[in-house]
Amino acid sequence: MLANNPVKAKRLEEGNDTSKVKTLKGKQLNEVTVSAHRVGRVKTKGIGNTEMINATELLRAACCNLGESFTTNPSVDVNYADAATGAQQIKLLGLSGTYVQMLTENVPNYRGAASPFSLGYIPGPWMQSIQVSKGASSVKNGYESITGQINVEFKKPQATPFADANLYYNSKGKLEANIGANLHLSKRWRTALLGHYEILNKAHDDNDDGFVDLPKVRQGALQSRWAWMGDHYVFQASVKGLKEHREGGQTGHHAVAEHPYLIDITNERYEAFTKNAYIFDKERATNVALILSGSLHHENAEYGHKLYNTDQRNGYASLMFESDFGEHHNLSVGASLNHDYYDQRYKLTNDGAEKNQRDDETVPGIYAQYTFKLGDKLTLMGGLRWDHSNIYGGFVTPRAHLKYSPNEIVTLRASAGKGYRTNHVLAENNFLLASGRQVIIDDNLDQEAAWNYGISANINIPIGEKKLELSAEYYYTDFQHQLLVDLDSDPHAVHFTNLQGDSYSHTYQLEATYPFFRGFTLTATYRRTNVKSTFGGVLREKPLTNKYKGLLTASYKPGLGKWQFDATLQLNGGGRLPDAYTTADGSPSWDNRYKGFEQLSAQVTRFFRFWSIYAGGENLTGFKQKNPIIAANDPWGQNFDSTMIWGPVHGAVFYIGVRLNWNKI
Repeated sequence: MLANNPVKAKRLEEGNDTSKVKTLKGKQLNEVTVSAHRVGRVKTKGIGNTEMINATELLRAACCNLGESFTTNPSVDVNYADAATGAQQIKLLGLSGTYVQMLTENVPNYRGAASPFSLGYIPGPWMQSIQVSKGASSVKNGYESITGQINVEFKKPQATPFADANLYYNSKGKLEANIGANLHLSKRWRTALLGHYEILNKAHDDNDDGFVDLPKVRQGALQSRWAWMGDHYVFQASVKGLKEHREGGQTGHHAVAEHPYLIDITNERYEAFTKNAYIFDKERATNVALILSGSLHHENAEYGHKLYNTDQRNGYASLMFESDFGEHHNLSVGASLNHDYYDQRYKLTNDGAEKNQRDDETVPGIYAQYTFKLGDKLTLMGGLRWDHSNIYGGFVTPRAHLKYSPNEIVTLRASAGKGYRTNHVLAENNFLLASGRQVIIDDNLDQEAAWNYGISANINIPIGEKKLELSAEYYYTDFQHQLLVDLDSDPHAVHFTNLQGDSYSHTYQLEATYPFFRGFTLTATYRRTNVKSTFGGVLREKPLTNKYKGLLTASYKPGLGKWQFDATLQLNGGGRLPDAYTTADGSPSWDNRYKGFEQLSAQVTRFFRFWSIYAGGENLTGFKQKNPIIAANDPWGQNFDSTMIWGPVHGAVFYIGVRLNWNKI
């Protein structure tokens, strides 16, 4: 919540120690070079099952945006939401990213209309780190986290002065440029500026089905940050603006001359936040903080003759007080207010009439959280919050955590908690309009509610001077109320309805990391997922969800760290497809299941003093989903469907880039 300690931040940003000449008792020693390679993905020591992805890990792949930064991550899956718009979605614990609370600088963000394309709204070079927390989280940030939280920390104005730039180009014709710098205006005042521009202006139809595999995209973004670092008062502020335009649909000779099926999506987003903290007692960490944030999001989307336009406004405020009471006790209390407003205009059929709808929800809430800590061995945390929605009334969110470390080798964690979320069906799912399916939305949809339970174990086994890191975890998510996106009951319709029956997710994950020799680290992960929901009164496997995932990732940085070689192999398990319609000859229009597939990515980087050059490739196995768009030759018919997506839609992509960076020593 508070600003990072500048000394700690500086240490985290340092990669290698510089060579020094030492003098001892009047004798000069020979020059000694000491080098240490930072681990890019680490388990934090906090009470929650949280891993931090730092700058070292982000450099292991192109990481053009937040979505691509999870390429080497075993816990978070990133897939296309459809085969026509380029919208991406994450999955955590086997469930959609809508159940993950997205935070930037520990402030809730990218909700509603921003969610379909939000993974592309955060440029990789802007990020200082990412924290991925699984399961029930702290009640401080609200009630919306069900499967976990993803928090992005941007580069700070109060960090060591820096200036950097990144240029990227790939074989699909995508060009990207990023700049960033901070400036210390005085002892107290600091500012930073981050800029981003990307363009993909070429139409690609590798499978020759007449539809663009990757939409044309043009995006620009700018962020200005400010910080006042006082002895007792700390102030931070940020203003960001973004505009993105996407074009997709039919292309070339396949398009119907008079009426080609085109997709045109424009998003404009403006957001700002301020953080104010006053520290009364540094020894007891006694402080009060006020966080204010707001965003405006405007979207115009056309799918053929269907459309979805919205103006979303969000305001958020949080007042917190926190203090240590004695050596073992910490108390945090606070109040929050969240307001969402949607002004929507849409047409759900190609020949239908336009409709207007306004949604308005205000949710004030209060919370209390107590933490008991007995040295480094035992930590207990319990939190409770009460919120009141003007739509759903009052509701209570309990959450609890336990961490036990009997020694330096073993750490055990357990968590349990409840989460809630309000659905904004069209804002979050309007990419489904790129389909001939009829859109059916029931009235009086419930507020979603689910319990999440998790246990995990981390074991560090000393083997000589090295350590074998092992981890095992299990999470169970059980829904009491859920928005069911039913693609099974009618293959020519998508039905948004309340869950009638059971819905749950079981996730098991095992991971091992070992530095086999100097500069070389290998990580192997296996995850098994069992996700089921009740469709039409029958409990069935949830469609378009992989049964398992295997990940093997290797990194080699020899010698003084001038070169780095990275490779990642993904093994993606198969799954169920929604029920198909029957063709004229009596056969199903698509298979009832899809098989597993492999993907390989690799990158090599050469580091220089103030710059580096990198080159690599993604999906080097060249695997592509065959016929990702159903009935692509008849986009105006009821059989047309671009949402049966479970794998990559394009083959291998090669890229090259240059990073320029200067840090004041």
